[in-house]
This record gives sequence, structure tokens and C-alpha cells, in this order.
Amino acid sequence: MTFGDAFTGLEAWDLLLFVVGVCLLGVSVLPRLLHDKPLSVPILVLGVGVLAWTLPLGFDTPDPVGIHGNLTEHLTEFGVIVSLMVAGLSIDRRFSWRGWASTWRLLAITMPLSVGAAALLGWWAGLVPATAALFGAVISPTDPVLGKDLEVGPPGEGAEGEETETHDLTGAGEEDEVRFALSAEAGLNDGLAFPYTNLAIAMAMFGVAPGNWFSSWVLVDVGYKVAVGIVLGWLFGRALGATILRFPADTEVARDVTGMAALAGTLLAFGGTEFVGGYGFLATFVAALTLRQSDRWNDYHTHLEGFGEQMERVVLVLVMLLFGGAIARGILAPLTWDLVLVALALVFVVRPLAGLAGLTGMTRSPWRDRAAISFYGTRGIGTFYYLSHGLEAAEFEQSAEVWAVASLVVLIAVVVHGMTAAPVLHRLDRLRADTEHASDGRYAGG
Repeated sequence: MTFGDAFTGLEAWDLLLFVVGVCLLGVSVLPRLLHDKPLSVPILVLGVGVLAWTLPLGFDTPDPVGIHGNLTEHLTEFGVIVSLMVAGLSIDRRFSWRGWASTWRLLAITMPLSVGAAALLGWWAGLVPATAALFGAVISPTDPVLGKDLEVGPPGEGAEGEETETHDLTGAGEEDEVRFALSAEAGLNDGLAFPYTNLAIAMAMFGVAPGNWFSSWVLVDVGYKVAVGIVLGWLFGRALGATILRFPADTEVARDVTGMAALAGTLLAFGGTEFVGGYGFLATFVAALTLRQSDRWNDYHTHLEGFGEQMERVVLVLVMLLFGGAIARGILAPLTWDLVLVALALVFVVRPLAGLAGLTGMTRSPWRDRAAISFYGTRGIGTFYYLSHGLEAAEFEQSAEVWAVASLVVLIAVVVHGMTAAPVLHRLDRLRADTEHASDGRYAGG
């Protein structure tokens, strides 16, 4: 074999592995450089994907609308599972109705308003009713992966002081309200998007008339499946806390393997709940959150969350690369100007207004925090999962159009939120610190 022949044997798969490797290396290094910059890792990986599939490298076209629909569903499903595990393990605030008030408002008011507005706008732009309902459903979940800059930090980070077993800061303010609200919302609405998606599937299968599906949808898809997801998630979380955190790990290797045990437990919670007909995403987040509340000062929590975050970054690279490839190969081509206006309205009008409606009257948070919570809510891997799941479960008209407009919403959210999240949160942190400093000064002077 000559020197030139060695290059002729290079296959597209080898090049793809090289590109993935470059992106994984970047994901491991760039967060240290971009933590306060108007740029995010998902934007860069997405750009690499667009470039890689634009160049004549021989890569197959990522086609979530057609032949790769099933692969898209399973890849994004695993990504959501891992991200929900990480989100649940990262939240320090103890569960309470008052302490989680912002979350309940976002889920009970903002989420239904967003679903309804998206469905109506999709219908206005030409989508048939069942497809418009599916569009509203898939736009509802916010993303714990692509919105990472807006999420709480690892366990124990971000406290307004030092937490000990006798000094518990997990009541109201150990995590600032913006990061906490967006993290908890993303963790729970990924599971609660299922009833809306199943409603759209029922419309596609049995017709638009509510009499054909409404009663079973309320009893099964809303009542039974949600209840099973919450109960089994709590039981699995308690069981994981009683096993993973109870057995001592005296070596570094044993502590590292603890992270794998958390992933195993998460998959058990998801698979077991799905097996009995509950919502596995909801159970996954509840299990991780329950595990986090077990033996809160155990150092293992850092190992659990760290391992999950590494898995999360791998999925992020794969999904964003393929999404960039789909953009380069024309997934946005079916867009009309009406659908473009819908996508812009969802990011810049619907989510902010729905968020403000949900947080109205929540006076314990300053207006600037409520405004930030209302504006952010990145769409991403969850949107891709629910869309591919819906299209695999039933026959929907205009599948190419709904993929195009959903992809545009995700693209806009990734770019806009990715460029603004770090500067905005940095500014809010400074204002919060100045306010607390001024309050402390007045107190000392008094």
C-alpha cells in the first residue's frame, strides 16, 4: 500500500468519530473559558455540526422526519433520562410547597398557557388541528441540558452561607430563585409534557372530537400515569438512598463507581415505571431528587452528579452534532413565513408573557428575577424526543413542517439563550450581592 492509498481507505465513520472526539474535547475544556462569556458550548457544537455536514465529507443525512425517526426517539430519550437525573441530584432546596412556589406556578400556569398558545399559533400558520396540538405539546418542556448555563450548580454550590447539619440553608434561599426555578421547572415539565403529547396522539388516532378520547385521557394519561410516576419515583429514590449512600466507599475507585450506581438506579426507576404504565421521565426526576434529599451531607452526592454530568455532555455532543447536520441538509426547508413568525413569537413573546402570568403576585422575588425566569426556558432535547415519539406513535399530517418549525424554535432558543444567559445571570448575581451588602450595612448601622 502506498502512502496515498492509506488515505483512500478513510471512511466517513472514521471522520465522524474524529469530529465527535474534537467536540468532546471541546466540551471538557470550553466551559472553563465560557462561564461568563456571551457564548455557550451547545452553540459551538451546533456550528461544528453544520460545518461538518456542509463540507463534502460523505456523512449520511440525519433524517429525524424519515428513516432516523426511531433512532432520534431513543437517543433523545436517553439524553432526557440522564439530564433529569443530573437536575434532580443538583437541587439543594428541600421540597416544600412554599419553597417550590415558583415551580408550581410555572407548571400550573405558564406551561398550559405555552402549550395552548403554541397550538393556536401553529393552527393559525396552517397546521391541521392534531399536528398543531402536537406542536404545542413538544414545545412545552424546557431543557436541562441545553439550558445548563441557567441551571443550579453541583450539590452544595450556590449557598448563601455554609450549610451544616445544624445550620440548614435549604429552606428558601440557598440557590437563587432564577436558577432554582428554571432547574426545577425543567426537571418536572419533561415528564408533564407527556399528557399533552398523548392528547395530540389521541386526536390523530381517534379524531378531533373530545368525546372520542377525553375521558380515558383524563383518567389514564393525566391521572394514573402521573400518580404512578410520582409514587414509584419516590420509592425508587428512597431505595437508592438506602443502598448507594449506606455502604461506605473507602477508595477512590469505589467512589467513582458510585456514579455508575446512580445511573443504574435511574434506569431502573425509568424502566420500572414505564413497565407498569407510568411516566418514566417524571419518576426519574423524582427518584434523583429523593436520593439527593437522603443523607444530604454525604460526599457521594458530588460523585453521583459528576458522573451523570459527564454522560450528559456526551449526549449533548451527539444530539447537537446531528441537529447541526440536519440543519445543513435542509430540515428547515419546509418553513413558511408564517411558521417563522410562530417560532419567533414563541421565544420572544409567548414564553415571557406566560412566565410573567405564572409568577404574578410572587412578591418575594424581585421583578428582575421574575423577568429572567419568564424569558428563559430553553427548548431542546426534550422537544426533539416528544416530537419523534409522537410521530412514531401515530400518523400525523405535515410532519416535515412541524419538524421544521420545532427545529427553528430550538435553534433560536439555543443561540439567543446561549449568548445572553451568562451575562444576564452574572449581572443578576452582582445586583443580588449589592442588595444584600446594602441590607447588611443598614442592619449593622441600626
